[in-house]
Amino acid sequence: MRYPHKHTLGALAASVVVAMVALTGCSGNMELDASGPMRPIKDVDDKSIDVPMKPKRVVTLSEPTTDAALALGAKPIGIVSGRGQSTVSNYLKDKGEAVKGGDLEILGGVANPDYEKIGAAKPDLILVDGTSINNNQQALDKLAAIAPLVYTGYAGGPWKDNFRLTAKALNEEAKAESLISGYDKRTKEVSGELKSKGLLDKTYSIVRWEGGSASLILKELPPGQALTDMGMKRPKNQDMDGRGHSEPVSLENIKDIDADYMYFGSLGGASISNPNAGGGVDVAAGQEQLRTATGTPGFSKLQAFGQNHVFPVDGSMWTSTGSYYLMNAIVDNVEDLMIKEDAKGQGKGTVGDAPAAGTDQAPEGDSAGADDAGGDESGIGGSGEDVPPGADGSEDSPSIDPGDGGGSTPIPPGKKNSNVVVPG
Repeated sequence: MRYPHKHTLGALAASVVVAMVALTGCSGNMELDASGPMRPIKDVDDKSIDVPMKPKRVVTLSEPTTDAALALGAKPIGIVSGRGQSTVSNYLKDKGEAVKGGDLEILGGVANPDYEKIGAAKPDLILVDGTSINNNQQALDKLAAIAPLVYTGYAGGPWKDNFRLTAKALNEEAKAESLISGYDKRTKEVSGELKSKGLLDKTYSIVRWEGGSASLILKELPPGQALTDMGMKRPKNQDMDGRGHSEPVSLENIKDIDADYMYFGSLGGASISNPNAGGGVDVAAGQEQLRTATGTPGFSKLQAFGQNHVFPVDGSMWTSTGSYYLMNAIVDNVEDLMIKEDAKGQGKGTVGDAPAAGTDQAPEGDSAGADDAGGDESGIGGSGEDVPPGADGSEDSPSIDPGDGGGSTPIPPGKKNSNVVVPG
């Protein structure tokens, strides 16, 4: 049984056809589209969508679809910025010719697509998922009126399912299966290395820290899925799927983020609609946030900190969302940190003093670039869950109590959650 959700793309089929006819000047024959012949595929809701046989002008409106398209060899003509960032996600900056050449046009933020720019780009295919637009029929209607729209996955759903559907839309299914096979082989290799060092008997926590508070990345989000794929355990209180976004932890419950080892990142960078937020998402930003966190009561008493088992990491990779490239990057990072660098992290005696009160803190309301970081995995989290255009944030999208400590009922992977505010 599917969880109830509002976006029903099947109802848009007629409007998609009419819109494409109007845009291309055809007389109702979709076969005459500029991208060539069309073919039907099923989206994540099992609805039939006509897409180009060989898409040439693809727009990706989420981190997973951008990541997947690049991995599959596509060159999107437009993307949305990474969460808490003003450009493509930091971990993707060396991936794909279009990225390296700076040819990717930014068409808004991850939760705030710029419809005018998207329309002007004249795409022949738009890819989106629940990590960027969730429970917002108005936004989906606008996009479907521009080009064939494929909804590829849910917030917190299996990354491979999203990747495969993106590949289907791009007509690259064989390549997707080859890449997935390579990923599976790689996770087994690194898992074996971890086991040989006794590291599969330890527990691991993934923490995002920004604005003076913590959030946990649980098992349903891509970074959590990567740890599971390598056989890495989570502490008992984190051994669960969340709600498709990062789980806030109150400072009173700071012990809930503890584990034998901790991957510690930030998404406190400037973004498209919040360019002055300050902060960053790279390893250096994680290092700075770790220094800040040491001033939080109880943080220095955490086991991971006391044993120098805290690893500052790239927040765009570890505390947001993505697809094939992200998953492989995490596996590589784990091997580097735990095997090649012999699991030597940071903590007591290695981290500088916390900044004095009133310094080094993101301005109130600015942390994580509250616009794009606001609800990751739709939301993956960030400080302040963000509601995309057209969503009112009420009834089906209640705000999340920042002090709930992640104690809510988990949503099974691959299900739509109509009670989650979009992203962060």
